[in-house]
Amino acid sequence: MPTASRRAAAFGTTIFTEINALASQHGAINLGQGRPDFDGPLPIIEEAVRALHSGRYNQYPPGAGIPELREAIARHAAGYDLNVDPGSGVIVTPGATEAVFAAVMGLIDPGDEVIIIEPFFDSYPPNVLMAGGVPVYVALHPPDWTLDPDELRVAFSPRTRALILNTPHNPTGRVLTLDELTLVAEMCQRHDVTVISDEVYEHLLFDGARHIPIAALPGMFERTVTIGSAGKSFGMTGWKIGWVYGPAELVRGVGQAHQYIAFAANHPAQAAVAYAFSLPSRYFDQYRADYTRKRDLMMQGLAAAGLKARAPEGTYFVMADFSDVFEGDDAAFARHLITQMGVACIPPSSFFSPAHRSIGEKQARFAFCKDDATLTAAAERMAALKQP
Repeated sequence: MPTASRRAAAFGTTIFTEINALASQHGAINLGQGRPDFDGPLPIIEEAVRALHSGRYNQYPPGAGIPELREAIARHAAGYDLNVDPGSGVIVTPGATEAVFAAVMGLIDPGDEVIIIEPFFDSYPPNVLMAGGVPVYVALHPPDWTLDPDELRVAFSPRTRALILNTPHNPTGRVLTLDELTLVAEMCQRHDVTVISDEVYEHLLFDGARHIPIAALPGMFERTVTIGSAGKSFGMTGWKIGWVYGPAELVRGVGQAHQYIAFAANHPAQAAVAYAFSLPSRYFDQYRADYTRKRDLMMQGLAAAGLKARAPEGTYFVMADFSDVFEGDDAAFARHLITQMGVACIPPSSFFSPAHRSIGEKQARFAFCKDDATLTAAAERMAALKQP
């Protein structure tokens, strides 16, 4: 009898699908998936409407993306002193998740080792496995979610082909420091390793944290592809517009994979995102201010519920230690919180390899990309955790 492939069956169902279904079943406030419950800027939406009505954007776009968006992305990269050719150095993708997959498929060969920093975004290991690669894991360690230099060094071998980097980091909210990035850069140059740098939260920073693209470090542009996301930068997750930029030779490899995965991204949404890049800088100032307020509401709610959390330096996620209020592991805690408290979170042990899963077993990931009233209501429900 026909069945799914063993490869696909091994991946199971994403934790996001499982938690979303359970949250819906119990009417829980969903602080699990990073899905804002409010809209992005109205002018960008209006630009998408104009694109739809113009008659110019309702058929296939160029596979690599429309010129005006690729040029906007190259100008954006120039803000980091990166010289990106919009013609040969940029590809627009249907979301950053596809961008990572196309980068992995286009830049590694079967048998190559790929270093993945844990906890990871859950698509990274399946991407590497589907490409025939071998994931090699290096963990960040709580409570400050720091990288152990010795553990990173020993992860490199003659078979290492690539390293997937994510900063600002989902799910911990860490923004890697210049010292950490310099160590990664030194090791990648020493071992001739390509970096796939997932920087989708580049504009979501708190308390003076500074995002440093690893491609901007000496000797790193030529070995790095950088991934960005309109869903994260402009609050339009449903549009699924991402991008990859970097040196022409590496981007060519990404494009050769992309053309057979998705071919192209949503055409009218590309036009609107190109416009979004023209918004004045005060847009990102307000964006950070709004999310700083939301982060603070989230931190207050977690503290009142008896959870211990390190304030994130970036992203709209926070990891919280629940061991003072619940005895089970993270999966049991997530189920308890949903079914008994009416609040959904993500159990992060699924973001670790089996060897390191215990690191996440007393943690929960909360998303605060929600309306202030939603965060306040969630905090009120979670307060029952601390009651005797």
